[in-house]
Amino acid sequence: MSALSGMTGFGRAGGEADWGSWTWEAKAVNGRGLDVRVNVPAGFEGLDQAVKKKASAQFTRGNMQIGLRIELAEASDIAINEAALDLLCKAFEARVGHPPAGEAMASLMTAKGVLDAGGSSGAALRGLGQAQAVRDALLASAEDALIGLAKTRGEEGAALAAILSGALDQMAGHVTQAELAAGEQPAQVKERLEARLGELKAEQAVDAERLAAEVAMTAAKADVREELDRLAAHIETGRTYLASGVPVGRKLDFLAQELNREANTLCAKSASLALTNAGLALKTLIDQFKEQAANVE
Repeated sequence: MSALSGMTGFGRAGGEADWGSWTWEAKAVNGRGLDVRVNVPAGFEGLDQAVKKKASAQFTRGNMQIGLRIELAEASDIAINEAALDLLCKAFEARVGHPPAGEAMASLMTAKGVLDAGGSSGAALRGLGQAQAVRDALLASAEDALIGLAKTRGEEGAALAAILSGALDQMAGHVTQAELAAGEQPAQVKERLEARLGELKAEQAVDAERLAAEVAMTAAKADVREELDRLAAHIETGRTYLASGVPVGRKLDFLAQELNREANTLCAKSASLALTNAGLALKTLIDQFKEQAANVE
């Protein structure tokens, strides 16, 4: 698994016993924090907290939906709460503009209160929910689903790591170009100041020492060595984060803000087209870096 993990993924696990079969599904998308929602059949409510605890121990960010479906070996006596289902269908249609169908309807059918397992099947489910061996088997299977979820998030993380690492490498190249352009700034500042004085026909009115002082002061204001040093340091920090093997999504987001701050100052201080172009290229890469970092756990 990649040292970096994304936040989007899917995991599924299940099993069979003499009383029936079961399937866990775990889905995750991006989230600022960790939000885990668990849906289990009536009689198994105690499992949701145990599953949330295991998810919290394994993940730090992402919006997760974890559901358990149980099918009894014998035919179930299940009733549909038509009123509850009708309310859900109306809410769905009001939101998306058309009635639910296919997967949407199947998803609504799993909502709590829509299906009511009555008679012998309901009693059987409640009995199963009280059996510790059954609960242990279901919880172990839930762990397998979470492992599958972590695997797919890790696969996303591997792709993100390659993109982010490549962006950092390109940034380092533009910083090198900026350093070369920055070395020419003092001469360019002097040339530009002399040209302006020439346009004003003021060469004779400004002595050599005064001109040198003005050039030195203007060049100092345009000095970007600190910005370039900080950019290089931030790039190395980013590489360290990517190789750390721990969740670094929030750190990468903050790093992108710091990189952007230095790139903005670099452009503001630029006295040459080459340095401005290098700064703008950095800003483009930093925007791309920030966008991809938002997918990292």
